[in-house]
Amino acid sequence: MKMGFVSAILQDLSFEEIIDFASEQGFECVEVACWPKGKAERRYAGVTHINADELDDAKMAYIMDYCKKKNVKISSLAFYPNTLDPDLEKRQVAIDHIKKLIVASGKMGINLVTTFIGRIQDKTVEENLAEFGKVWKPIIALAEENKVKVAIENCPMLFGPDQWPGGQNLATTPAIWRKMFAMIPSDYFGLNYDPSHFVWQQMDYIKPIYEFKDKIFHVHYKDIKVYPDKLNDVGIMAYPLDYMSPKLPGLGDVDWGKYVSALTDIGYNGYTCLEIEDRAFESSLEDVKKSIILSKRYMSQFVI
Repeated sequence: MKMGFVSAILQDLSFEEIIDFASEQGFECVEVACWPKGKAERRYAGVTHINADELDDAKMAYIMDYCKKKNVKISSLAFYPNTLDPDLEKRQVAIDHIKKLIVASGKMGINLVTTFIGRIQDKTVEENLAEFGKVWKPIIALAEENKVKVAIENCPMLFGPDQWPGGQNLATTPAIWRKMFAMIPSDYFGLNYDPSHFVWQQMDYIKPIYEFKDKIFHVHYKDIKVYPDKLNDVGIMAYPLDYMSPKLPGLGDVDWGKYVSALTDIGYNGYTCLEIEDRAFESSLEDVKKSIILSKRYMSQFVI
């Protein structure tokens, strides 16, 4: 397995500075944030370390050459929007940008895009699945054409009142994955597997690794800490951030030994990226860098 990190947490650094930092700290890869230029609507979004609108042949060659010189690979081009946004204009912007990244990822030889399915947050799962089929069949057809895998993270995108009640990402449970993969049975359509989102949903995050072993294209290392006293006070119907918080790997409730053990069981040897979203380590750029270094140190028990 190759260890890296998601670049979005280092939002103020340039692409070159990101790759330099990764190289200096012994990382093998970086999942590079590729949002369209503009204002972010939420935390950890809107970060543009590679601008798809500027990717001509010369720019792509420069990026890949820079990574090669620093001995750091790009694990994927990352963009996590709501492609099922009920605002059809916003939806189309997201769809068009994902398609740009798919084409670029193929041309650059990265061959992976990490993203969300999206969701209409006040519609049922069944209604969203119908919308999913219409939106995502052409996207995956383009991915197949370009031989680029699309890995969907299982984050519900439900944190507070802005995403209530259903969240903004449909691909949250094994039951829904089965339906999605039955609707679009493609070798280029799979998962960016993150155990932390199962923790606060009170779900088993080990068992699905075995069932969906052929669909795991990319892996995140992010932890979640559930506060039992808060959960007992507000219940599971509350806004999730009322009873949990993202933490660095090793500072939350994920059993990382069991998690990595399961990945080795299925023979996973792909990209694994630290996703840092711990507010306790965000007071300065130096603190953020330390959080990445600390997380790598912890996960190096299991992944070398």
